[in-house]
Amino acid sequence: MTAPQWRVWTYAAPTIVLGCSQRALQAPAQQRLEGQADLLVRESGGGAVLTGPWLVSASVVLPLGHPWLAGGLLPSYRALGELHAQALQSFGITAQAVPPDDVRSGWHERGSVDWACFGSLSPWEVVDAQGRKLVGLAQRRRQSGVLLVAGTLVMPPDWPLLCAVMGRPQDAASLHQATVSCAELSGRPLLPQELAAHLRQALAQAPGLAG
Repeated sequence: MTAPQWRVWTYAAPTIVLGCSQRALQAPAQQRLEGQADLLVRESGGGAVLTGPWLVSASVVLPLGHPWLAGGLLPSYRALGELHAQALQSFGITAQAVPPDDVRSGWHERGSVDWACFGSLSPWEVVDAQGRKLVGLAQRRRQSGVLLVAGTLVMPPDWPLLCAVMGRPQDAASLHQATVSCAELSGRPLLPQELAAHLRQALAQAPGLAG
């Protein structure tokens, strides 16, 4: 691969997607599903994600040596996080990609649910003015390139479903407190397709991706 590639998509039905390091949780989670959702394991790292009509995802595949990857693992998230923050600001949503020092200081802490992507905060993920998480990030590195993945909460997700399937029903309240959706912050209905279209335009015009 010599040129960046990217894609933005929405979801029609709920699916629980485990990080690649959570394969051992797949079998017990599958037993608890009872037909409520599908269950997959992704190639990138991070915690479990509940995809569905409330989420918009974006993926960017970059060749090794791309400017976005300069500086190592954590800095490679910066451009994608900031792009999402700017896209949300265009909808009147106060959002920022969190620098590493702010994560370490605990300024945005809401109590960690470390098995869930949206239950903890990593550098350059996107939060609102109160530190509630809006956009989660993950990545997968290979010899041929790097895959960056982002997921944005457009509407409130079904946290009780995710927590029940993962055998952690007590964590639903913590996930609710740690997160917020774009629709809640914008004060108006916001369709996933609307945000997806805006993200496609932003990625198409982004320095290093446009071509």
